[in-house]
Order: sequence, then C-alpha cells, then structure tokens
Amino acid sequence: MEQELDLIGKELVIKVLEHEDVPRVPWVPFAGVHAGKLTGYTGEEVLTDGEKLLESLLAVNEIYHPDGQPVLFDLQVEAEILGCDLVWAEKAPPSVASHPLSTERRVPGHLPERDEGRLPLILDVMREMKREVGDQTALYGLICGPFTIASHLRGTEVFMDMFGQTDYLHELLTFTTDVNRRMAELYIDAGMDVIAVVDPLVSQISPAHFNEFLAEPFTEIFAFLREREVYSSFFVCGDATKNLEPMSRTEPDSISIDENIDIVEAKQITDRFNIALGGNIPLTTRMLMGTQQDNVRYVLDILDRLDHKNLIISPGCDMPYDVPPENVVGIVQAIREPERAREMLTGYQEEEVEVSVELPDYESLDKPLIEVFTLDSATCPACGYMLHAAQRAADELGDQVELVEYKFNRPENVARVKAMGIKSLPSMLINGDLVFASVIPSHRELMEEIEKRS
Repeated sequence: MEQELDLIGKELVIKVLEHEDVPRVPWVPFAGVHAGKLTGYTGEEVLTDGEKLLESLLAVNEIYHPDGQPVLFDLQVEAEILGCDLVWAEKAPPSVASHPLSTERRVPGHLPERDEGRLPLILDVMREMKREVGDQTALYGLICGPFTIASHLRGTEVFMDMFGQTDYLHELLTFTTDVNRRMAELYIDAGMDVIAVVDPLVSQISPAHFNEFLAEPFTEIFAFLREREVYSSFFVCGDATKNLEPMSRTEPDSISIDENIDIVEAKQITDRFNIALGGNIPLTTRMLMGTQQDNVRYVLDILDRLDHKNLIISPGCDMPYDVPPENVVGIVQAIREPERAREMLTGYQEEEVEVSVELPDYESLDKPLIEVFTLDSATCPACGYMLHAAQRAADELGDQVELVEYKFNRPENVARVKAMGIKSLPSMLINGDLVFASVIPSHRELMEEIEKRS
C-alpha cells in the first residue's frame, strides 16, 4: 500500500485532471479546520497561526494519505483584506460580519498584496508544504470565487443588483475577477498545483443569471490558469444542478460538488464536456454522524455506480471539525483497497436513528413563521446569506413574524428535514410552505411571500 501511494499520489490527480485513464480513483480530503482536530488546535488557531496550520496539515497528510490536499479552506481571506469584519469560531472558519459596500455602489480599486491580511502566513505554509510533501501530494490553493467575494462586499444587495443595477454588478464582478487572478498568482508562485475557485453562491442563482453575469468572469479565470500552466477546479456548494452545464462551458479542468447534487446525474453532464468531477461524500449524515461502515458503504457505492475516468473522491465541502478520524480512515480504505473494504461490510446494515420531532401546527399559527434550513449558517456562505435575508425581513417586521434556523448538523434537524421533505439546502419555508430552495430571495420577493401569509 505504501509503495502504491508513493508511486501514484500527485501523479494520479494530475492524470485525472488531464483526462487520462488511471489505475484507481484519487482521493482529495477537504480537511480545513478539521485538520486542527488531529492536533488539538481550534479552527481559529489553525487559520491564524502558521506553525499550527503546518503541523495540522502534515498530520492530515500522514493519517489520511491524500493524493491531493488543500492548504487552506477559508473563503474569507480575500474579504478580510478588502475590509470585511470577521467573526471567529473554535470549530469553523470565520464568517463575514460586515459588508463595506452594502450601502454604496462603489467599485474598489485595491487588489490584495502578498503582505496583507493573513497572506504572509498562508504563503509561507504553502511553500513549506511544497517542500515537505509536494513531490507526492498535489497541493490545492483555494480562492474565493468572484460572485461570493461580491456578496461579501455587498451583502444580500448583490442579488438585487442582478435586477436593478446590472451595469454596476458587471463592474464589481470585473474587480472581483481581478482579485481572483491576483490571489491565483500568489498561490501559484507559492507552489500550488491546482487552483480551486470556490463560489458557493453560484448554486443560488438561475442559469440565465449565471450566463449574464458569471460566464465571462469564470471563463477568463480558467483561461488565465491554463496560461499559467496550473490545473483548475470549479468548486460549488448547494444544489447547483441547474448550473452544471453553464459551469462546464467555462472550461475548468474539474468541477467539485456537494451532497445536494446527484453525482450520477452530474457526471453525465461533466463527461459530455470531458471535465473531471470531484465529490461528494455527505458531510453531516455520513462523515460527522455516520459510522465508519456508513462511510465505506457510501464510497463503494460511488465507485460501483460511476465510470472511474474523470473522477475524484472528496468530501462534499469543507469537512466539519468534529468528523471522527476513523470515518475518514474508512474512506481511504474503501478507495485504496475496495475488496478488503467490502469484507468490512459483511453483515452491515445502515442504522436508522429514530429521532422524533414535533412539527408546528401550521394551520393554527397566529403570525407568519419563517423557517430557514441550513447546513450551518456559520460555515456555509450560501446558508448564511439566506439566513441574513430572512433576518432582514424579520428585523423590519418585528414581532409580526417569527424566525427560526434549523442547522443540519444536529440529529433532530436531520430528522426534521426528512419529515418536511426538503431536498436541498439551504431552503426557506414560510408557514410550512417551501418558498425558496437553493435560491436566495431578494428583499422584495421575500416580503411579498410573507405578505401572502399574513
């Protein structure tokens, strides 16, 4: 096993990104703050202390034997440099707490420099990782995509810009695309083999809006990466099924998806464009809450259902901090030694954890009830912006409405999602009616839906 790893780790990832046949499917764990779990450091510590980050990344490399590995999974690095305030957490990446352009339509002119924000720390760790494991592990540099950076700057106003301020939004996206190029240049110079453009909010817009506002920026970014002779990944969270074909037309080397998307359906689309597909082990129901056998079974099912060409096995997104390491070790076993892993499943039956939940009596409510179902608004940008949209409406209406968030990282909320028949996250319900699924509403749209139920 060790000899095989030495021979085909980094090389395996590169061959898949070059669309060649490979002897087995490569494994790329997105261990962001989870890396700190392995070394006893908090999420904030690994994202702000270079020595602790490096120690934690090397632990990921040693324990999880990745073929490819991100150095950092933090979509707020650019936002922090551009003037957004952050709120830090022990077991999650920071979240954006302020939006400097929320009340003014202005296009910044300053691009990130290598000595700003946390970039000195990040670039040093990238260079160290390149020296330590770069010969055998493909290193991923993750940058925040142009639309999500725009949302960090504008807040939920960016969705209203799509309808009433299109010229301004195009100008702002031209700037955020330049930010992407600058960040990519810095990470490439620090030795990254793959630049992943992570844009969770792509799942929250229509294909028409993608084509109008984002097709050109992403096409330019991936063309730029080809010119720099590095590989690319287009990383989207949420149910972006409707946008997979437009995304593919921007010509990335690979696309990464999460559990909201049917991976079989997704691969049918990406195969038409000869694009590699990465994903999509469920973060909560399998990696965080499942058993080792649950995770083995899920990965074997992926391997059994899909053509192995143009395929990378990964978690659906940034792994939760408290994922049991033995679950990840089981995933490695399933990928590297599938026949032995099948033996582990002898007599296996997935346990159905019965958690009873009491649903509201929607017919008897005395005021509108807004329920926002999220993966976790603290760690999922799309979830955070959907919750923010609901909170804005609730603040405006005061005690005329009630608002509650249900995070998918708790067993009772998993049961609630199943009981309500919710198929994708984030989703928003009003009085039990699903009104927005993987689409962040404008303020006007949301207020109209609330008014209908008042």
